[in-house]
Amino acid sequence: MQKFSKEWILVGVFVVLFILMAVLSPSRFLSLDNLQSMAFQLPELGIISLAMMVVIVTGGINLSITSSAALCGIMTAFVLSKLNASGASIFITILAAILVAILTSQICGAINGLVVAYIGVSPILVTLGTMTLFEGISLNFTKGGAISGFPEQYYWFGNGTILAIPVPMIIFVVVIIATLILLERTPWGMSVYMVGCNPTATMFSGINIKKVLMKVYLYSAFLGSIAAIIMTSRYNSAKVDYGSSYLLQSVAAAVLGGTDIAGGYGKVMGTVIAVAVLQVLSSGLNILGLNRYIVDIIMGAILIVVLAINFLNSKGFKFKIKKAA
Repeated sequence: MQKFSKEWILVGVFVVLFILMAVLSPSRFLSLDNLQSMAFQLPELGIISLAMMVVIVTGGINLSITSSAALCGIMTAFVLSKLNASGASIFITILAAILVAILTSQICGAINGLVVAYIGVSPILVTLGTMTLFEGISLNFTKGGAISGFPEQYYWFGNGTILAIPVPMIIFVVVIIATLILLERTPWGMSVYMVGCNPTATMFSGINIKKVLMKVYLYSAFLGSIAAIIMTSRYNSAKVDYGSSYLLQSVAAAVLGGTDIAGGYGKVMGTVIAVAVLQVLSSGLNILGLNRYIVDIIMGAILIVVLAINFLNSKGFKFKIKKAA
């Protein structure tokens, strides 16, 4: 039961925060429009946060996740606009665009994975470089502008509903289940946690660390492509800076969700609950009329406090072990 304590604490924080915002502004915060708006916004950050969390569990970080997602969105938009203008079948147009998004994500993930896993360069340096690389390619395609002209049916991915449930939320739930199964119910998931805990011991246990890391970066990029599809559909266009604000927020969500920044520990549900907490906090503060910059300051302060608490807890734990020995 102890290992679920972080997640249960987060659930408590979410409930308290939700009730607080509801009390402070019941007519606006609890309105159907606001709740539906949160349900449409949350999946984008949620999927990118899971993409970040998977990498952090290995002791790395993916600073290029939003840039690769933006590049996937731009390539998707390029295919959509060209095929739509040519009069191609709607089904073929949308299918080709989605396949291009996934292919682009796998190329981006493979670049990160190859340099990190097979060359051995630090993940923070590699992904900082590829972040600039992917952003430059995106700028070359868009010239700083936006790409639009999608078929109307494509809007369904980001704006549609099924039985009054937003389609992005349904996609998010599928991603949560898939990530949960892969990380916590498969041998590969076990290897991911082992690499984060002790890569040397993992290597001597016969696990191919390079393959594990490669798959981590490929999966992270794949999740980024799903977020890109939702974003381009919801905004009805693609641009270089779409989703850029999610980079640090995704790190904050993963850490707030209990993921150890040094690697070795992290729960899917913890990250999901943390995303919900950040979404409620952001929406609530905006409704209360706080300046957007103040909201960013509060988000940053929360991240620093959580990191400090986690660090002090780990130090205290180590001290107790040393004292007992």
